[in-house]
Amino acid sequence: MINSGLVLEGGGMRGLYTAGVLEYFMERDLYFPYVIGVSAGACMAGSYLSRQPGRNKEVNLGFVGDKRYLSYRNFFKKRELFGMDFIFDEIPNTLVPFDFETFRKVPEQLIVGTTDCETGEPVYFDKDAHGEHLLKLLRASSSLPFVAPSVAYDNRLLLDGGISDPIPIRKAQNDGFQKNVIILTKPAGYYKRPSKLSSYIKYKQHPKINDLLVSRYKHYNETLAYIHEEEEKGNVLVIRPSIALPVGRVEKNKTKLQDLYELGLLDAKNQIGNIEKFLI
Repeated sequence: MINSGLVLEGGGMRGLYTAGVLEYFMERDLYFPYVIGVSAGACMAGSYLSRQPGRNKEVNLGFVGDKRYLSYRNFFKKRELFGMDFIFDEIPNTLVPFDFETFRKVPEQLIVGTTDCETGEPVYFDKDAHGEHLLKLLRASSSLPFVAPSVAYDNRLLLDGGISDPIPIRKAQNDGFQKNVIILTKPAGYYKRPSKLSSYIKYKQHPKINDLLVSRYKHYNETLAYIHEEEEKGNVLVIRPSIALPVGRVEKNKTKLQDLYELGLLDAKNQIGNIEKFLI
């Protein structure tokens, strides 16, 4: 019996790495009782828990060349780079249907991390209480400031979960899971640098969000340091890209994205022995 959590980082199109890892987990029928993710990580978790092999790849690689999915046209028309209505409505409800029935029935828990615009605090929504609003929550968790509007839900305005809690390992531990597998989308040795954009462009609508954006690199790097400590103690097992592929958050090159997806598959396959030992 697995009694470990699965923690998923975001990263925009770098989430194709997570998709590859989760695809291999599905091949092995490896499911965790507790899954928590933010942004792209939460999105990839949806198709993983709904038992839909190949869906993450079909959605994110199959439509990346479609202007409705990702384009400057979207930004000029709606002030969003990613077409949020297209991604979180038309695709899951019509083009590549999401299996809501299976998702609701599976025993695994999913926690979606978001950020409250007024308080700047992380807000987490669990599948049992909020599962029927999954698409709205995934949209909120994926809505980055400046390139997507906030999402109204549960009497809050919400934005990307990675702003306030980029790798929600402590939330998993606080929820009772002391052993966790963490999937990161950046290779070993990566540390976030201060954002030049946040120094020049202010998010005036929500001052708390602006403060988070300025200090985000510190929080992210502190979280990486904590994960390293937990890894040394044997409390976490980290899966991260074994090769530093040049893939950006808004990458549109299909070859690069395919390579990243396949790297996720390969890294998971190469680590499966360590994963199985860790889960004992």
